[in-house]
Amino acid sequence: MDVDKGLKHINVLGTVLESCCTDPMTGYWRDGLCRTATEDQGTHVVCAVMTQEFLDYTKSRGNDLSTPIAAFNFPGLKPGDQWCLCILRWLEAHKAGVAPLVNLYATDVTALKFTTLDVLNKYTTS
Repeated sequence: MDVDKGLKHINVLGTVLESCCTDPMTGYWRDGLCRTATEDQGTHVVCAVMTQEFLDYTKSRGNDLSTPIAAFNFPGLKPGDQWCLCILRWLEAHKAGVAPLVNLYATDVTALKFTTLDVLNKYTTS
């Protein structure tokens, strides 16, 4: 594993990364934090608030986030749930006009390698 759990991770605002959600438990390591490492091929760093429009969109793109998967203890997401999204899927949804809102306090600074704070600010929840 490429993550030091003792380190404080930083959000896109330059402060300590806050928890995205613990119910349902999100994050690549299912610890509530949208942080990444080399093992995370999807770069799950965007804390987003699910909408039905986005859930329908991502399902149409081959990533069904709304159907429960008991084998992975995944309850399925519904509108209003917060979830750590892959930055590239979020950007794809942004370009398609269906990107969900973003909690900047819980979005890892790594997102800024792929997009700008100005773009993320257009979708802020706060």
